Amino acid sequence: MVDAATKKSLAAIPLLKTKAGPRDKDEWPQRLKEEVTSLIKYIQNNKEADNDWLRIQSNKEGTRWFGKCWYIQDYKKYEFELEFDIPVTYPSTAPEIAIPELDGKTAKMYRGGKICLTEHFKPLWARNAPKFGIAHGLALGLGPWLAVEIPDLINRGVVKHKDDVEGSIKAGDEQQ
Repeated sequence: MVDAATKKSLAAIPLLKTKAGPRDKDEWPQRLKEEVTSLIKYIQNNKEADNDWLRIQSNKEGTRWFGKCWYIQDYKKYEFELEFDIPVTYPSTAPEIAIPELDGKTAKMYRGGKICLTEHFKPLWARNAPKFGIAHGLALGLGPWLAVEIPDLINRGVVKHKDDVEGSIKAGDEQQ
Protein backbone atom coordinates (compact mmCIF):
# COMPACT_ATOMS: atom_id res chain seq x y z
CA MET A 1 0.00 0.00 0.00
CA VAL A 2 1.02 3.59 -0.57
CA ASP A 3 1.11 5.90 2.47
CA ALA A 4 -0.68 9.27 2.57
CA ALA A 5 2.48 11.33 2.00
CA THR A 6 3.38 9.27 -1.08
CA LYS A 7 -0.17 9.59 -2.43
CA LYS A 8 -0.02 13.37 -1.99
CA SER A 9 3.39 13.57 -3.69
CA LEU A 10 2.22 11.29 -6.50
CA ALA A 11 -0.95 13.29 -7.07
CA ALA A 12 1.18 16.40 -7.66
CA ILE A 13 3.13 14.73 -10.49
CA PRO A 14 1.44 15.39 -13.84
CA LEU A 15 0.20 12.28 -15.63
CA LEU A 16 1.35 11.76 -19.20
CA LYS A 17 -0.99 11.57 -22.16
CA THR A 18 1.08 10.48 -25.15
CA LYS A 19 1.59 6.74 -25.55
CA ALA A 20 4.90 6.70 -27.39
CA GLY A 21 8.35 5.21 -27.00
CA PRO A 22 11.71 5.93 -28.62
CA ARG A 23 10.79 3.98 -31.76
CA ASP A 24 7.73 6.19 -32.34
CA LYS A 25 9.59 8.88 -34.24
CA ASP A 26 6.53 11.11 -34.75
CA GLU A 27 5.13 11.02 -31.21
CA TRP A 28 8.29 10.50 -29.11
CA PRO A 29 9.18 14.24 -29.07
CA GLN A 30 5.75 15.02 -27.58
CA ARG A 31 6.11 12.25 -24.99
CA LEU A 32 9.57 13.54 -24.14
CA LYS A 33 8.16 17.05 -23.55
CA GLU A 34 5.57 15.57 -21.20
CA GLU A 35 8.30 13.60 -19.40
CA VAL A 36 10.46 16.68 -18.88
CA THR A 37 7.48 18.75 -17.70
CA SER A 38 6.54 16.02 -15.23
CA LEU A 39 10.13 15.71 -13.97
CA ILE A 40 10.48 19.46 -13.51
CA LYS A 41 7.25 19.55 -11.50
CA TYR A 42 8.30 16.55 -9.39
CA ILE A 43 11.71 18.02 -8.56
CA GLN A 44 10.17 21.45 -7.89
CA ASN A 45 7.62 19.87 -5.52
CA ASN A 46 10.40 18.00 -3.72
CA LYS A 47 12.41 21.18 -3.25
CA GLU A 48 9.38 23.03 -1.89
CA ALA A 49 8.81 20.16 0.57
CA ASP A 50 12.49 20.20 1.60
CA ASN A 51 12.85 16.73 0.09
CA ASP A 52 15.40 17.38 -2.64
CA TRP A 53 17.15 14.06 -3.38
CA LEU A 54 18.11 13.85 -7.03
CA ARG A 55 19.40 15.51 -10.18
CA ILE A 56 18.76 13.95 -13.57
CA GLN A 57 19.35 14.71 -17.25
CA SER A 58 19.21 12.85 -20.52
CA ASN A 59 21.02 12.53 -23.79
CA LYS A 60 19.67 14.59 -26.71
CA GLU A 61 17.30 11.81 -27.83
CA GLY A 62 15.88 11.27 -24.35
CA THR A 63 16.73 7.57 -24.48
CA ARG A 64 19.54 7.50 -21.89
CA TRP A 65 19.15 9.17 -18.50
CA PHE A 66 21.77 9.77 -15.82
CA GLY A 67 22.35 11.85 -12.74
CA LYS A 68 22.84 11.69 -9.00
CA CYS A 69 20.63 10.69 -6.13
CA TRP A 70 21.37 10.96 -2.45
CA TYR A 71 20.23 9.85 0.95
CA ILE A 72 20.87 11.73 4.19
CA GLN A 73 21.38 9.85 7.44
CA ASP A 74 22.85 11.19 10.68
CA TYR A 75 23.43 14.56 9.00
CA LYS A 76 25.62 12.94 6.35
CA LYS A 77 24.85 12.97 2.64
CA TYR A 78 25.46 9.68 0.81
CA GLU A 79 25.52 10.39 -2.93
CA PHE A 80 25.27 7.90 -5.80
CA GLU A 81 25.36 7.99 -9.60
CA LEU A 82 22.17 6.73 -11.23
CA GLU A 83 21.46 5.75 -14.81
CA PHE A 84 18.88 4.05 -16.99
CA ASP A 85 17.89 3.58 -20.59
CA ILE A 86 14.36 3.95 -21.90
CA PRO A 87 13.24 0.47 -23.05
CA VAL A 88 12.16 0.10 -26.67
CA THR A 89 8.76 -1.04 -25.37
CA TYR A 90 8.35 2.09 -23.23
CA PRO A 91 5.92 3.23 -21.82
CA SER A 92 4.46 -0.29 -21.50
CA THR A 93 7.71 -1.35 -19.81
CA ALA A 94 9.22 0.65 -16.95
CA PRO A 95 12.87 1.72 -17.14
CA GLU A 96 15.35 -0.34 -15.11
CA ILE A 97 17.03 2.19 -12.81
CA ALA A 98 20.64 1.39 -11.90
CA ILE A 99 23.08 2.57 -9.26
CA PRO A 100 26.21 0.87 -10.63
CA GLU A 101 28.49 1.54 -7.64
CA LEU A 102 26.17 -0.53 -5.42
CA ASP A 103 26.25 -3.56 -7.73
CA GLY A 104 26.54 -6.72 -5.66
CA LYS A 105 26.15 -4.98 -2.31
CA THR A 106 22.51 -5.89 -1.67
CA ALA A 107 20.24 -8.79 -2.58
CA LYS A 108 17.65 -6.30 -3.82
CA MET A 109 19.63 -5.53 -6.94
CA TYR A 110 20.28 -7.19 -10.28
CA ARG A 111 23.49 -7.43 -12.26
CA GLY A 112 24.82 -4.07 -13.31
CA GLY A 113 23.42 -2.31 -10.25
CA LYS A 114 19.80 -2.36 -11.42
CA ILE A 115 17.53 -1.94 -8.43
CA CYS A 116 14.90 -4.61 -7.79
CA LEU A 117 11.41 -3.25 -8.39
CA THR A 118 9.58 -6.39 -9.49
CA GLU A 119 7.45 -7.13 -6.42
CA HIS A 120 5.82 -3.79 -5.75
CA PHE A 121 6.55 -1.27 -8.46
CA LYS A 122 6.23 -3.13 -11.76
CA PRO A 123 2.60 -4.22 -11.20
CA LEU A 124 1.74 -0.62 -10.31
CA TRP A 125 3.49 0.63 -13.46
CA ALA A 126 1.65 -1.94 -15.60
CA ARG A 127 -1.74 -0.78 -14.24
CA ASN A 128 -0.92 2.87 -14.90
CA ALA A 129 0.99 2.78 -18.21
CA PRO A 130 1.11 4.96 -20.27
CA LYS A 131 0.05 7.64 -17.75
CA PHE A 132 3.13 7.02 -15.60
CA GLY A 133 6.50 8.35 -16.68
CA ILE A 134 10.05 8.75 -15.46
CA ALA A 135 9.06 11.00 -12.53
CA HIS A 136 6.62 8.36 -11.33
CA GLY A 137 9.32 5.70 -11.62
CA LEU A 138 11.65 7.78 -9.49
CA ALA A 139 8.95 8.63 -6.93
CA LEU A 140 7.55 5.11 -6.56
CA GLY A 141 10.63 3.06 -7.44
CA LEU A 142 13.97 4.65 -6.69
CA GLY A 143 12.86 6.85 -3.77
CA PRO A 144 11.39 4.03 -1.65
CA TRP A 145 14.26 1.70 -2.62
CA LEU A 146 16.81 4.23 -1.36
CA ALA A 147 14.81 4.79 1.84
CA VAL A 148 14.88 1.07 2.65
CA GLU A 149 18.19 -0.15 1.27
CA ILE A 150 20.65 2.67 1.97
CA PRO A 151 20.12 2.81 5.77
CA ASP A 152 20.60 -0.96 5.89
CA LEU A 153 23.78 -0.77 3.81
CA ILE A 154 25.10 2.04 6.04
CA ASN A 155 24.26 0.16 9.26
CA ARG A 156 25.98 -3.00 7.99
CA GLY A 157 29.06 -0.95 7.04
CA VAL A 158 28.73 -1.78 3.34
CA VAL A 159 28.37 1.88 2.40
CA LYS A 160 30.57 4.41 4.14
CA HIS A 161 30.41 8.18 4.03
CA LYS A 162 33.22 9.93 2.17
CA ASP A 163 34.36 11.63 5.40
CA ASP A 164 34.56 8.36 7.37
CA VAL A 165 37.03 6.42 5.23
CA GLU A 166 40.09 7.45 3.30
CA GLY A 167 41.52 5.65 0.30
CA SER A 168 38.49 3.65 -0.78
CA ILE A 169 35.42 4.34 -2.91
CA LYS A 170 32.69 5.80 -0.72
CA ALA A 171 29.25 7.26 -1.30
CA GLY A 172 29.67 10.77 -2.61
CA ASP A 173 33.14 10.26 -4.08
CA GLU A 174 33.90 11.16 -7.64
CA GLN A 175 35.85 8.45 -9.40
CA GLN A 176 39.04 9.74 -11.01
